[in-house]
Amino acid sequence: MIKQAIYHITHVAHVPSFSTYEERLHPYVRSVFNTIPNAGEIEVEGNSLIFKISNDREGPTVALAAHLDKINHYGKDFPDSLPVDVTKDYIEGAMDDSAGLGILLSLAELASENDWPNLLFFFSEMEESKGKKEHPELLKNSGEGYRHGLGANRISERCMKQHLFPDEIVTIDTTPLFKGEQGIALYSKHWELNDLEATSKLINKTLKTTQLLKNVDSTIKEDNNTNDYLHYGEKFNKNNDKSVVSVALEPAIYPYHQKGERVFVDDINRTLEILAAYLTCRS
Repeated sequence: MIKQAIYHITHVAHVPSFSTYEERLHPYVRSVFNTIPNAGEIEVEGNSLIFKISNDREGPTVALAAHLDKINHYGKDFPDSLPVDVTKDYIEGAMDDSAGLGILLSLAELASENDWPNLLFFFSEMEESKGKKEHPELLKNSGEGYRHGLGANRISERCMKQHLFPDEIVTIDTTPLFKGEQGIALYSKHWELNDLEATSKLINKTLKTTQLLKNVDSTIKEDNNTNDYLHYGEKFNKNNDKSVVSVALEPAIYPYHQKGERVFVDDINRTLEILAAYLTCRS
């Protein structure tokens, strides 16, 4: 798994898919899903993407999510191909969220070989808020009409219009929590940071999901932070009783939100193994 993940992460990291320019990654993502049995695309507004891999049976549906956009640390004179360096210990480059995207693409390729649940893949635009806040002139239309979380909200709304409610959503992003050390974080209590009043049913279901993940790897560190998992948790659970679990599983990144971000190869491998084991136990 890890070799293919590194291949995808490297390819994705080269692409300058900055906020509002996420379509630069669309050809590569689509090329991967075009090779996957039983995979299909669900149209969604804007620069986000949704794919479904169905095993044509009853049972749970798990959504895996990552964001397409990168922060532009280069200004207007950015290179056509962003720099990436791969060593035996780490991958360096625009890892937020190339790491999550590479992990999702690798798992999508493995779906037909494993007894996993029905899968949804959410690839969102405009997860990052830094560009809009600090350098709106680098965004399309100077950022007018764009906002943080736009993609996750569009994905959620599209799915709900189709009455497509996953049982769980696991967002794969990168965490600054470990400050240069290895580690994997688990965020789960999104209702502490968004506007959702969580029901006891949702809280209990979320606890079961977090425990399943920690049963796979007890070293996962529970914490909380802001990213698309907040938007998925709020949108899929507001004004309905579906109790859609939303959590985030995040390998360490350092430095954070600047050039030369690094993720550890071991953390990427562990994240892959955790998710593969989790999907197997959910089938």
